[in-house]
Amino acid sequence: MLEALATRWGLARPRERYRGRLREGRAGPGGPRVALLEPQTFMNDAGRSVGPARGAYRLPLQRVLVVHDEIDLPFGEIRSRVGGGLAGHNGLKSLRAELGDAGFSRVRVGVGRPDSTDPEVVAAYVLSRFREPKAEVDALVDRACDAVAAVVLDH
Repeated sequence: MLEALATRWGLARPRERYRGRLREGRAGPGGPRVALLEPQTFMNDAGRSVGPARGAYRLPLQRVLVVHDEIDLPFGEIRSRVGGGLAGHNGLKSLRAELGDAGFSRVRVGVGRPDSTDPEVVAAYVLSRFREPKAEVDALVDRACDAVAAVVLDH
């Protein structure tokens, strides 16, 4: 999704910073300055990438936008919000720990839920490739980019 957003906004190639891949530029012609960070940590340690980046940019928490998968939403559904519960999402727990609060903005991308509640089955599900046709996944990525753009351009 970040690749698609970077292409849409014409952002430069990523550089390795803050334990992640960082791209900087403007959110389209005349848009606000943005930094897209793709943590290269394990998902459960994403805060170790995002926390130092936030500190270096001196961003208030409300200027941090996290895009994440959401098994509690059906595949294809996208919702934006500020704050909220962590719903057992270990990546969000890491972000809250490193950012000091869970009051950051989020774009939640629905990936659906497997038929099991077994943690190993759920982990394998979210780490596997999508089962949906490529065209549906591409459309989801495009709509997720639209949702991110709406949040960024509304700030």
